[in-house]
Amino acid sequence: MKQTRHTSTTRGFSRAATLVQTRIRKASEARGFAVTRLLTHWAEIVGTATAQVATPVNVSYGQGGMGATLTLLTTGAQAPMLEMQKEQIRERVNACYGYRAISRVRITQTAPTGFAEGRVAFEPAPKPQQMRDPAVQKVARTLSDGVQSDDLRKALAALGENVLMKQKT
Repeated sequence: MKQTRHTSTTRGFSRAATLVQTRIRKASEARGFAVTRLLTHWAEIVGTATAQVATPVNVSYGQGGMGATLTLLTTGAQAPMLEMQKEQIRERVNACYGYRAISRVRITQTAPTGFAEGRVAFEPAPKPQQMRDPAVQKVARTLSDGVQSDDLRKALAALGENVLMKQKT
């Protein structure tokens, strides 16, 4: 009897995305997100600046099924800025859906389901890098010249540079 080989490249395994796809879809549909792309590509849809300060929480549909309301979660300080951008956000989200699914954007500072799920986990803005002053670096190196250990000398020079920069400002 001749054996046939399985020619599939997966060799009996399934992709992780296909295994969790139905669960992700069910969870997102429970929150009103018929298009999961809105959640997975949020930064691409609304832009990175808006995505850093707001996240979609819920899509609730009216009685007719059309004219949904998108609820965004943000911090108190960012709410006025988002309030001014509501129309642009609505247009970009509707472009994601492919039709005018969202008629209203609502800004909230806590999740509608309660405080436990409403914790904001936005990333802070990156800290600006300080310019290094060559004169300060030279002074810090001369202060640590007497140390024999290379690692300790470098660490003391870096510490001295930080202390001298703080005194300079």
